[in-house]
Amino acid sequence: MKKDFYEILGIAKSASQDEIKKAYRKVAMQFHPDRNPGDKASEEKFKEAAEAYEILSDTDKRAQFDRFGHQAFSGARGGGGFNGGGMNMDDIFSQFGDIFGDESPFGSFFGGGGGRRSSGGRSQGVRGSNLRIKIKLNYEEMAKGASKTVKVKKYVPCATCSGSGAKDKNSIQTCSACGGSGQVRRVQNTFLGQMQTVTTCPTCSGEGSTIANKCSSCKGEGRVYGEETVTIEIPAGVQEGMQLSMNGKGNSGERGGANGDLIILIEEEAHAQLHRDGLNVAFDLHISFPEAVFGINIEVPTIDGKAKIKIPPGTQSGKIFRLKGKGFPAVNSYEKGDQLIHVNVWTPQNVSIEEKTMLEKMQESKNFEPKPEKGDKSFFDKVREMFA
Repeated sequence: MKKDFYEILGIAKSASQDEIKKAYRKVAMQFHPDRNPGDKASEEKFKEAAEAYEILSDTDKRAQFDRFGHQAFSGARGGGGFNGGGMNMDDIFSQFGDIFGDESPFGSFFGGGGGRRSSGGRSQGVRGSNLRIKIKLNYEEMAKGASKTVKVKKYVPCATCSGSGAKDKNSIQTCSACGGSGQVRRVQNTFLGQMQTVTTCPTCSGEGSTIANKCSSCKGEGRVYGEETVTIEIPAGVQEGMQLSMNGKGNSGERGGANGDLIILIEEEAHAQLHRDGLNVAFDLHISFPEAVFGINIEVPTIDGKAKIKIPPGTQSGKIFRLKGKGFPAVNSYEKGDQLIHVNVWTPQNVSIEEKTMLEKMQESKNFEPKPEKGDKSFFDKVREMFA
């Protein structure tokens, strides 16, 4: 389903980052599950708002959405994209520290801490960083879409400790400084009365627990450097320089923290005979002088094979023929380009004595005198237009 992230947050496309943040805060407060217990519709709106904020608050992702729409972020398989389970409620709650600060209304009003909790009551660790890779595609793959399986060198969860960073379960202890909340509250007396401040616990760095004995394999990080095989679904119509995003396929987070994203940069593999011009494809067709005079049926290369075209008798050099719909499709649209065939009449550079005699006779005929068609511009007119 196509989504308009601006509409979800109720903002204009020209909205500033501050306006985006304020809009997200307002929508998140309205549809927060604790305010709407058991309301599935509100929960979905809450998730949509988090998804919209994640895209629009990131300059690169926002640019991709403005250009290609929601499809630029839905090309992932097995957890990539947003519709495949890339964001869960824990991922969303982890955003609140950045959006609302240490005095998050979701920590005080809704009765929970700002950190994420695992099933064992321990806060999740540090989020993993994003990864960037390049994928080179040929013209056919760009036009039809493709499925690419690549091996990505990255941080993966430690198999020994299952990502906890601890030697065993008994090594994970509730932080004595914050009591497991990941936050410390201080009350100060001011001339206005008592003021309460909430800050991240310095002892456990907001995780709510400490590790007495660290895992020997990952040294307490909960992750090791390894490799993962990732399948990437490339949508039809991508172009050179476009970026796709796969949620959760970047570096693994520390001690159970959320994974980073995998950013895929599209590169174009040059075609031996065709060249791209936006959604259109261009091909230079060279024919001989007799072929231009008598006409010819000829095959030309296209993105997806060969196509037969008819060059009519008397075709002039520079004539352009169009094959409708033989170009590239547009991402997130039904629009499709054409193939343009530019005719070039080849002039021989070396001729025999007999050929020279024949050409001299033809030159005397009025049929071989240049006769520009009505409306044709002269060479000098075209030059003046180029430099106007």
